Amino acid sequence: MRFIFFLTLSLTLPSESYLIKPKYVLDVVTGQLTKLEVKVEDGIISEIGINLTSNGSEVLSLPNTIIMPGFIDTHVHLIGNNELNGYESVGESSYLATLYGVKNAEATLLAGFTTVRNVGASNYTDVALKSAINRGVIAGPRMYVSGPPLGITGGHCDNNLMPYERSRPNQGVVDSPWQARQKVRENRKFGADLIKFCATGGVMSKNTDVNAKQFTYEEMKAIVDEAHNHGMRVAAHAHGLEGIRTALLAGVDSIEHSSFINEEVTLLAIQNGAFLSMDIYVSDYILGEGAKKGILEESLEKERKVGLEQRKNFKKAVELGAKITFGTDAGIYKHGENAKQFAYMVEWGMSPLQAIQAATITGSELIGNNNLGKIKVGYVADIVGVNSNPLKDIRVLEDVSFVMKEGTVFKSQ
Repeated sequence: MRFIFFLTLSLTLPSESYLIKPKYVLDVVTGQLTKLEVKVEDGIISEIGINLTSNGSEVLSLPNTIIMPGFIDTHVHLIGNNELNGYESVGESSYLATLYGVKNAEATLLAGFTTVRNVGASNYTDVALKSAINRGVIAGPRMYVSGPPLGITGGHCDNNLMPYERSRPNQGVVDSPWQARQKVRENRKFGADLIKFCATGGVMSKNTDVNAKQFTYEEMKAIVDEAHNHGMRVAAHAHGLEGIRTALLAGVDSIEHSSFINEEVTLLAIQNGAFLSMDIYVSDYILGEGAKKGILEESLEKERKVGLEQRKNFKKAVELGAKITFGTDAGIYKHGENAKQFAYMVEWGMSPLQAIQAATITGSELIGNNNLGKIKVGYVADIVGVNSNPLKDIRVLEDVSFVMKEGTVFKSQ
């Protein structure tokens, strides 16, 4: 049964080796389109050149396809039904949410995103989803997972929808440096790869202020110190300026959203080598579709204040040379539509090549995997293809025609 199920998700059987013959290979470092062939063996790129011999490898002829590395989305929420918002979401069990995660993972992979960073999931459901993908039970992207995000009582990473008599705090709620250290250790114990904490309020949470700092410096520092001690990277959800500044001073590796960041604090991020993940597409979805999708009016009002400022600050961060990754917050909107953000990144200051780099080489640097993000000998064979030049029209990335992950073809049309 497992073999049959795998066939339904993959368009071709796993092969020990392939010889891929595309129209061009896009070098995401230089932006050059080169007429090369790529040999893949045991999930690794083994040879790149002209007129390569197949030597028994299965030949994949893609005469109309430009190939490039698989995309990396550094901020997603695969677990759960993204159609549920506000109070409607309270009725979804973690079991059902995980089953939706299976669907969401496949949609994400088929859209060309071969790696994701899943930043926040209760009951370690993201760990379970990652394990199922790694074991070949289901199809999905390579996952780096945080487990339950850390937050203060009543903060963005708590659950504030229910009244006191029915309320139950989220699993990551901590209110002191030592509680924070204990939670980092617990998340690591149960399979988290990284730690996420909420340094400010958020758009989608009830009764939080996006500008209000959450956690003290001492608490943030304890989280970062404990995580780094175990070799884990730290992502801080932060919209407001003081929360961003404090998280950077505490030593976080990435700031998620970064909405009200200013020039001074952007320069601090650059100085610290920290990454910015700015989800500049999602605002259009929230304000355009949110009301009919059940998003609370409180959240819609916050997004009206956040969206445009975030985009302006994204543009300034690009000009200053900040390290910006491709992070979408997919899960707020439909999974598999992650690539819609590319066009917004270009509209707000990046070149098409810079936007692609954000989703390849910069993303691989953030997650700490030096074998992803390029089509290069020795790198993992994560490869996507499109039928026209994305450097001329970035929107072609919204409809990939070819997807390979670790040497297995999941899509070819």
